[in-house]
Amino acid sequence: MSLMPVSEALSRLLADAPALETEPVALSAANGRVLAEDLVSTRTQPPFAASAMDGYAVRHADLQGDAPQLKVIGAAPAGHAFDGAIGAGEALRIFTGAPLPAGADTIVIQEDVSVDGDRISINEIPKAGLYVRPAGLDFAEGQTLIFAGQRLCYRDLALAAAMNHATLPVRRRPKVAILATGDELVRPGEVPAPDQIIASNHAGVAALVEDCGGEALDLGISRDDAIEMAAHVARAIEAEADILITLGGASVGDHDLVQGVLGDAGMDLAFWRIAMRPGKPLMAGHLGRMKVLGLPGNPVSSLVCSLLFLKPLLAHMLGQKIHSDEHVATLTADLPENDRRQDYVRATLDRQSDGSLQVAPFAKQDSSMLALLAQSGALIIRPPHASAAKAGETVPVLVL
Repeated sequence: MSLMPVSEALSRLLADAPALETEPVALSAANGRVLAEDLVSTRTQPPFAASAMDGYAVRHADLQGDAPQLKVIGAAPAGHAFDGAIGAGEALRIFTGAPLPAGADTIVIQEDVSVDGDRISINEIPKAGLYVRPAGLDFAEGQTLIFAGQRLCYRDLALAAAMNHATLPVRRRPKVAILATGDELVRPGEVPAPDQIIASNHAGVAALVEDCGGEALDLGISRDDAIEMAAHVARAIEAEADILITLGGASVGDHDLVQGVLGDAGMDLAFWRIAMRPGKPLMAGHLGRMKVLGLPGNPVSSLVCSLLFLKPLLAHMLGQKIHSDEHVATLTADLPENDRRQDYVRATLDRQSDGSLQVAPFAKQDSSMLALLAQSGALIIRPPHASAAKAGETVPVLVL
């Protein structure tokens, strides 16, 4: 089987991935959720012309001469509109947020006023209309302000509240079951035998799932036993997972059982083996309604594949636009010519004073070296059969 280009593999992965259902959630529970429908304001904000400062509502036409004097005819705290109107030579004590009374068109701030009983002297004349917030200054009823596909944050939720939405339509969070495989693995915190290692991939993949708005379901570690592995897969099906992620065991060695177990369970294999480094033995398919993504066992391969395939898959299912993190940066060291696989080279990333980016590739690129990935600011993208690149040349990079 020939190796599939990365771009083709991603297109095929997304082609039959369904968008998740819409569900209503309370405003208080919507942080981090993805909006499923455009959100339209149900009111105008502010709904009336309002004072932007504490002071006095006046008619600007009355502010003539030096230190003009006006009679104060009442007060309007926020939430308590004044019933009457401001006539010639009159003023209304007003507070921030209170409706502007009829007849008034300007606010004189309290710092610019001298008070003598029910009369005030204006010590500094404001411009006409100063400190008045007109109705609809922020937004108008019927205006679309938050759009489908947007991941909601604190700013969006404050705006949705101001639009008078107590419940928001959001995409259901994708449930992602994660299964690590291999006799050599033990959980973090356990004591490994001399021939075992600590399982790390699941922690990184689960965090990425959560970062992307999904819900991670840790299925634990399956030994290299077909019956045990099949039981774990059955748990994912029973949990109604939208995606099953397997870690390791998808290659063709004697102990690589994942593809066979999934095939026996009824998986339709979409593709396998990608022209990329790290991450060649990536596998994709579906088991009923559940998408299956078999990631390589090497930690860096697993996480790089998660960035390139799982992250856009989750975005697609959540109805989001898939944004590229690809940029251009200047090399600080030479790179050799590339072979038929697309390389993702770990590198440090520095932003220069002019805003340009510089990348320095690490000398070692073994796919087991997680520490280098943690130190990396970018992955240098080396297309298949790329010519040797010299320091000072620009290259595409995936910013981490």
